[in-house]
Amino acid sequence: MIDKQSIIDTSQSKELHFLLTLLREENRFEEIISLKEIDWNHFLELVKHHRVCPLIYIRLKDTPDAVPPHVIEALFQEYKKNTFKMLQLTGEMETLDKVFNENNIEILFLKGPPVADDLFGDISLRMSKDLDILVREEELEKAERILLSLGYEREEISTVLNEIKWHRHHIVYYHPKKKIQVEIHWRLHPRPMKGASFEELWSRKRESQVTKHPIFFMGTEDLLLFLISHGARHGWFRLRWLKDIDQMVRTKDINYVHFKQLAIKHHHQHLVGQALQLAALFFQTPAHEELHHIVSKKRANQLAEKALPYIKEMVQLHVHSQSKNVKKSYRSYLFSIKTRRQKCEFLVISFYPNSLDRHTFRLPKNLYFLYFLLRPFLWSWRNIKK
Repeated sequence: MIDKQSIIDTSQSKELHFLLTLLREENRFEEIISLKEIDWNHFLELVKHHRVCPLIYIRLKDTPDAVPPHVIEALFQEYKKNTFKMLQLTGEMETLDKVFNENNIEILFLKGPPVADDLFGDISLRMSKDLDILVREEELEKAERILLSLGYEREEISTVLNEIKWHRHHIVYYHPKKKIQVEIHWRLHPRPMKGASFEELWSRKRESQVTKHPIFFMGTEDLLLFLISHGARHGWFRLRWLKDIDQMVRTKDINYVHFKQLAIKHHHQHLVGQALQLAALFFQTPAHEELHHIVSKKRANQLAEKALPYIKEMVQLHVHSQSKNVKKSYRSYLFSIKTRRQKCEFLVISFYPNSLDRHTFRLPKNLYFLYFLLRPFLWSWRNIKK
């Protein structure tokens, strides 16, 4: 298992320690750490980076004597902004669901207000910036036509030989007037990572209580596995994702036998082990006895160790301005979380042409098939130029 000392071995440990103490609701922070030693500006940076402003505000709002007023005010502003955003997303979610139903398209909401309500009992306590909707792949074009008719605009994607279906698992749409972003998914994860089919998820769906109109989202075990796999793909660089896992384990009635079967079926055991090791480290999250064997695996420990720097150093893995070393490290991490078979599939998929090949060497559309032969050379040329 991970050495617990490893999370408090940096110069920024006091602020991180305080943040973790607040997120572990059973702890009394006054007895654990001297607040006079806290760098409050850095603490606010941590809270915003890890997207846990609402939870921290609720914990600190009644302690005006212990925390500087400007800190409480900054957290309140973030809490208020998120509350308005979640109410807006809830209204839009209900509207979209009705329109999709009228067009005979069944949809599942993957995150957003239903998950916030399910985990915390209050949509304002979990931060979300968009709506994630899962549809059947064969209904993807129909779903897009509906969004476009409602005023949404599709992100500009340069495509060659429809490689989107191979290299991606969702498309982003944005409503310029409402300032709402919607992601339409046709898979839970990008290839070659495996996940349950729409039909499987639909058969185990739950109805959310956040709207009067019935809104459907994933069953408990499906949701837990999805949140784990999603967090793992992002290197767990936000503590919010681990807090979700901690909250589910502590508050939901989980069928761990079924959950373990799902993890094995979709080859996510090592990701489950990684997530529960990290959750135990940061939030003292208990692991059910059914999962002890998975959690204790050496590979789970190795993957947890790989994610630690992303969490402690506030790394923004998806920001384009990241250094080459960070990008290289993240690519290596993503490769390491794949199974052997997935690594082989990934290498095969990597030979499928993409828009970079077209920008490197332009061919007329009727000769696009030649990119399959040219891709290794074009990839090598790009790396030589770098």
